[in-house]
Amino acid sequence: MVVLDRHAVEALLPMAECIEAVAHGMARTARGGTRQPPRSRLDLPVPGNLLSMMPGWIDEPEAFGIKVVSVFPGNFDVGLPSHRGLVLLFEAVHGALVGIFDGGTITGIRTAAASALATRLLSRPESSDLAVLGYGEQAEQHLAAMQVVRPITHVTVWGRSAEKAAAFCRRMSAKHGISVEPARSVQEAVATADIICTTTASREPILQGAWLPTGCHLNVVGSSFPQNREIDAEAVLRSRFYVDYKPSTLALAGDYQDAVAQGLIDESHIIGGTGDVLEGLAPGRITPGDITLYKSVGIVAQDLVAAQHLLNKALNDPAAAASGLVQSIAF
Repeated sequence: MVVLDRHAVEALLPMAECIEAVAHGMARTARGGTRQPPRSRLDLPVPGNLLSMMPGWIDEPEAFGIKVVSVFPGNFDVGLPSHRGLVLLFEAVHGALVGIFDGGTITGIRTAAASALATRLLSRPESSDLAVLGYGEQAEQHLAAMQVVRPITHVTVWGRSAEKAAAFCRRMSAKHGISVEPARSVQEAVATADIICTTTASREPILQGAWLPTGCHLNVVGSSFPQNREIDAEAVLRSRFYVDYKPSTLALAGDYQDAVAQGLIDESHIIGGTGDVLEGLAPGRITPGDITLYKSVGIVAQDLVAAQHLLNKALNDPAAAASGLVQSIAF
């Protein structure tokens, strides 16, 4: 059995490869080739802290598994990851456990990879101006992921702490060699954006639909539980609305649920999943002026395909074996 810790996952799952793995998972989801029960959660005594459990199965190549992660939003303030746990991967012939992977690291990479897939499918190809709301792990991963699929030349960042946002901008500018600048407000950050990524854990909308530039694409990522809302109902209403997995959106997407509760939309507002667009089962962007929105709540199919990719590299890539990062244990 293969065991990959955080450092191994980071080294063996580059963003470009994860995007293609996630594309396969979303395509299989669209074609009915997955089983993904509703996510279960255990709320802990400290408000906001929880344990999340996500089991699932995929048909090609066949495997099943589960992700178990703790979510502690306050960890970011003390320099620790907010998501910590494991992805367990089983083979489907005899039910043997074949891989254990750092779940927090997979979550960070595959979430941004899923947004990058949506951006590749839905944004205007020439999109070069990126706005990132937030300055945590997902903000960093999304800034990197967007550069894989679009010719990003300028990034604007907003965060609740101007000091932390400025420090994040300096670090990202040095890392990526592009212009990364802080904004004084969300409205200022998105004013000229072609692509907007919201990566916060906000419980109240920070982005208003009235502020959205014509033709922009949004990846709404941070609000993956019903109590969270990063965008207002007008942003939902104004957009061509796409999801990762409709049953999860209906159950977990607070910003979508809020627009439904206000009577502004119903289920028909969901055009389809990104896998549906990829497979030609749903239309994507129609005109350059469309506002497109990808609502991410995160699904286990994305974790499974990332784990399968990691397992394949660990077992078959000589460079991975030579790296010293791959651990193997009898179980």
